[in-house]
Parts: sequence; structure tokens; C-alpha cells
Amino acid sequence: MDNQGLSQKNSDIISHNKTLEREINLAKKIQTKLLNGEKPKLGKDDISGVSIPARLIGGDYFDFYPLPNGKLRIVIGDVMGKGIPAAMLMILTRGAFRTAAESTTGPGGTLTAMNNATYQDLRKLNSFVTVFCADWEPETGILTYANAGHSLPEVIKKNGERTELPKVKGVMIGGLSNQIYHEEKITLSEGDVVCLYTDGIIEALNRKGELYKKERLEEVLKQHVDKSASEIEGEVINSVMEFTEKLPQKDDITMVVLKVGEESTDIYGSNSLSLKQ
Repeated sequence: MDNQGLSQKNSDIISHNKTLEREINLAKKIQTKLLNGEKPKLGKDDISGVSIPARLIGGDYFDFYPLPNGKLRIVIGDVMGKGIPAAMLMILTRGAFRTAAESTTGPGGTLTAMNNATYQDLRKLNSFVTVFCADWEPETGILTYANAGHSLPEVIKKNGERTELPKVKGVMIGGLSNQIYHEEKITLSEGDVVCLYTDGIIEALNRKGELYKKERLEEVLKQHVDKSASEIEGEVINSVMEFTEKLPQKDDITMVVLKVGEESTDIYGSNSLSLKQ
């Protein structure tokens, strides 16, 4: 190949790389917009969510879906894998959740519908998704939840004590067909904090190869239980960054924080005009 041919080949490679970079950045923008949608207003209650991908785009997912009965459906998930493939499956998971949230009466039914909708596709791709889904009812303070192979949330009382959630097991989405996901519930009180999270937090590594671990997360939540949801979220992220010394991580870091306020009122969100009948 002559010099002119080599020059043309290099030019084509550079052009191809630039196109690929633009497409990746566009994918990141789309994912960021999906994960950073309008957060619901909860009256005196407070909720916040954040996701920090390990790569340009990630496979973690959280979402809020206001329901017509005044409840708020919350979901957090972790797709097996990293990068673009995981992000594509995250979009599939989001679509399944949104569809299921409209047609099911509770978190268990939502997970069952999500598994039914995505099982065949996930099996073809030899993948799965861990998902935790919960309904928050402001009027009663009841959190009803179901689990598909995900870590249970941390619950810290106003006085700083940790509360153990009643355990509920379920196979990860895409793990087995025709699954029925059962529910449990807990009653929360003023000032309580619930932190939903993915493994990227407790499995974050420092330069010594040590894990951040659940115990460290619990301590941060206890120390800052009196703060707002977004402030608690920030304290956890700061703690993880300090522990890892900002070392690049292998897994996405995602959490949702719910802080119970002094009193409960209506939920307003993009999915309902008047949610409290």
C-alpha cells in the first residue's frame, strides 16, 4: 500500500472513531436523561436518587412511578455486565418496569410482570437483572416491597438505630420463568431513612483491595440520619470517594434515599394529575 493509501486508511479510521465517540456520548446523554427524570414531590417526605457509572454508560437503574392511589412505586436494579451491553439491557428493564407499574397492583406483581416480559430476551443473551421494588404509602407510612435477587435496603430509625427488614426472597429477573414474587412490608416513622443501593457501593475497592462493605454504609447513614435525602446521598458518595481515593471502580454506584417527613400529603408527578382521590 502506497503512502496515499495509508493516509486514506488512517483518515477513515479517525473518522470512524469520531463517529463511534459521538454515538457513545449520545447514548450516555440518553441514559442520563432517563435516570435523571422528574423526581416526585412527596409533601413532607423527601426522596433522591443518583447513579454513577463505572464506565461512560452503565447498567444500574432506578426509577420512581407515582400511582393513582397516592402511593409511589420505587425500583432499583443492577444489570449483569458493564458498559454498552448492560446499558441496552437497562433500557429494556426500564420499559418493562414502566409497563408493569401501570398494570399491576403491587411490587410483587410488578416483578412478576417484568420477569414474564423480559425472560426470553434475557435468556437469549445469557443475562439477568437484580431488582428491588417497593411501594411507599405516605398516608400510612407503610413500605411494601418485593425482591428479585437484589440487596435489601438499609433502614435507619430517627434515633440512629438500624432496623432489620423482614426478608423476602425472589429469583433475579431472567433467572427462571413463571416466577411469583412475594411481598413483605414495614411501617416507617417520622425521621426514618431508607437507603436502596446496588453492589457498586458496598463492593467499592480502595488501593489496598479492601471492600467498602455494608457496615461502613450503615455508619454513614446513622451519622447523617437527621439530614435531607439528597444530603444523605451526598454523604454516602463522599464517603465512598474518600475510601476509594477516587480510584476507578469496576461497578456502577447507585442509590435511592427516602426520608420520612413530619407528615404526609399528596404525591405529584408526571404520571398523574391528581393522585389522591
